[in-house]
Amino acid sequence: MPLRLIFMGTPDFAVPTLLELVAHGHDIAAVYTRVAKPGGRRGLQLQPTPVEQEARRLNIPVLTPSTLKTPQALQEFGSHEADAAVVVAYGMILPKSILDTPPLGCFNLHASLLPRWRGAAPINRAIMAGDAESGVMVMKMDVGLDTGDVAMAERLAISDAMTAADLHDALAPLGADLMVRAMGALERGRLQLTKQSDEGVTYAAKIEKAEARIDWNRPARDVLRHIHGLSPFPGAWCEMTIDGEQVRVKILRCELASGAGAPGDLLDDRLTIACQGGTIRILDLQRAGAKPMKAQEFLRGTPLAPPIRLV
Repeated sequence: MPLRLIFMGTPDFAVPTLLELVAHGHDIAAVYTRVAKPGGRRGLQLQPTPVEQEARRLNIPVLTPSTLKTPQALQEFGSHEADAAVVVAYGMILPKSILDTPPLGCFNLHASLLPRWRGAAPINRAIMAGDAESGVMVMKMDVGLDTGDVAMAERLAISDAMTAADLHDALAPLGADLMVRAMGALERGRLQLTKQSDEGVTYAAKIEKAEARIDWNRPARDVLRHIHGLSPFPGAWCEMTIDGEQVRVKILRCELASGAGAPGDLLDDRLTIACQGGTIRILDLQRAGAKPMKAQEFLRGTPLAPPIRLV
């Protein structure tokens, strides 16, 4: 028989998993997500999370508690009489009392190859660190930070051309398929769990704004991976002189190029920038207050040529 599940998730990344679980016949008793936040053009309208929008479209009950640590929250959670809970980027810590409520446990979809990149920003950190691969894992949750036993995994190569958005969009459907397979095995009583290794543990700390400034005194590939790991949000940035004014520009996509010069120097009229060993060419960028655009489009409105230094 299909499982009766509680689904807990918030951003776009979680939506494919919810849809796949529904499509495979599982009974979603309730969806837990974060409370709607102000948004829209003027920031005045409450914007439901992507998961809430899909759940309401599917007529699934939605709950947005501010905490799960009260007796009332525990009672409500238990009232759904779910076999298990599926958690995908929910954004709230589950206390032990909640984890212990579903008889089959709570299962998390995590966007890294655990134990590497436990924590908040595994997709960004994998790219920024220059990792050759990433992936998704289904683990049975415990009270630690992404320390639970692993059930299933899928791997995916990371190319230098991949941004965080690209990797996010590749891992989301891969993870949805993986979770459906895991819940199918759980339903049949055949889900096998493996303890995580104590070796190779790294932590994917939340991205801080101070990390976003580009350091041209790094090797070109490190600069490229830094830019791509922060694209599109928060966006790696630098300042360049435009019409005699220092302007902040986010660089969203780039490629390795040829040439040499002092770090930060503009080498030609195609936005080729020197690093400390190697060069990159900017492909996509966003001037402060403007929309993202291709380099060619930017240069048509703002022709640039040496000597200019980006800082």
